[in-house]
Amino acid sequence: MKEMIACCGLACHECGAHLATLNDDNEKRVEVAQEWSKLFQAEIAPESINCDGCGSTTGRLFSHCNVCEIRKCAIAKGVRNCAHCAEYACSKLEWIFKVVPQAKQRLDGIKTAL
Repeated sequence: MKEMIACCGLACHECGAHLATLNDDNEKRVEVAQEWSKLFQAEIAPESINCDGCGSTTGRLFSHCNVCEIRKCAIAKGVRNCAHCAEYACSKLEWIFKVVPQAKQRLDGIKTAL
């Protein structure tokens, strides 16, 4: 599977929601919904576990993607992900880098390769 890196540096191609969507796997949707419900202390229904990747502007997205400030910013600037932005790394990314340090490593690697 081709690597798909979200605006913030998360690996869409490794994301349970994306994998469940690609494979139309309802068992995976249930698993992800349970995991994310605990992780985010919210009720997440298996039916909401559908995502074609945060770069998608016409496909299915997990509900948070529709309100994600990082995604909105990247789309407005017309960049594939934040590593392609002239203002990388801005303060919008601080929280995700604290929670998922690998996201910063991915984006730093992309930025270096540009």
